[in-house]
Amino acid sequence: MDFSFVLVAVTGLALVLWLIDRLAIAPRDKRHAASGGEPRRKLKVFEYASAFLPVLLIVLCARSFLYEPYRIPSGSMRPTLQVGDFIFVNKYAYGLRLPVTNTRIVELGAPERGDVVVFKLPADPSANFIKRLVGLPGDVIEYRNKRLNINGEPVQISMPMPVSDESPFSAWQAQEVLGDAPHDVYFMPGQRGREGRFEVPPGHYFVMGDNRDNSRDSRYPGVDFIPEHRLVGRAERIWFNWEIGSMPEWGRIGHPIR
Repeated sequence: MDFSFVLVAVTGLALVLWLIDRLAIAPRDKRHAASGGEPRRKLKVFEYASAFLPVLLIVLCARSFLYEPYRIPSGSMRPTLQVGDFIFVNKYAYGLRLPVTNTRIVELGAPERGDVVVFKLPADPSANFIKRLVGLPGDVIEYRNKRLNINGEPVQISMPMPVSDESPFSAWQAQEVLGDAPHDVYFMPGQRGREGRFEVPPGHYFVMGDNRDNSRDSRYPGVDFIPEHRLVGRAERIWFNWEIGSMPEWGRIGHPIR
C-alpha cells in the first residue's frame, strides 16, 4: 500500500468533511439557533475532521515537500548504512514534487554523483530502494574485477582491507571517491557481483549499493537505470537505529550520510 496515497486520501476526506461542516452544517445550525430551536448535536465524524485536519495538513506538507523518514531493511548499503537504521530523506533536494504522482513542480537542484538516493523501483513503484548514485545521464559505467570506471576513468579507491568485526571471509573494506564524496565500500572475496558495461540513457541514473557484492542495483534486471521521475530524494541523516532482536545502536544517532 502506498502510504503517500493513503495520507492524501485521508487528508482530502477530512478537508471535504470540514468544508461541508463550515459551508452547510454550521450556517444551518446558526439559523436553527436564531429561530429559538434546540441545539443540534453534530456528528462525531465532523468533529474529528475539524480536529485532525490541521495535523494531517502539516504531516502531508512536511512529508511531501521537506523530509520523509525511512527504515533500512537490508545490508546492501553497508558499511554506510546498517540494517535497522532510520533515516531522514530530503524531499526538496531535487525539486518540489507532488505527492503520489511524484511530478516535479519546482526546480531546486539536481542529483550529483556520490549522492545516496531513495527511489521508487521502476519494476514496482510501490517499493522504495536506497543506493548510491554512480552514473549521470550519458555516462558510461564499467564495473570489472571489483573496480569502477566512469567514462573511461578509473574511480579512486584505496587498497581493500579485511573488516575486523566480520568473519574472515565475509567483508573487505575500502574507501572510494565519487566526485567530492569519499565513502566506504564493502567487497566479499567469496562472492562476485554482476559486472559489465552500462551506458546511462538521457533522463536516467545508474545506482549501486556500497555493499558491492550483495546489492540488487542498476546492474540487474528489475532495477536497471532509474528514471528521473522515480527519484524520491537524498538521504541525509540517521535519526535512530534499532534492529528487532537487538539493542539500539545509540552511537549512530545523528550521523550524517555521506
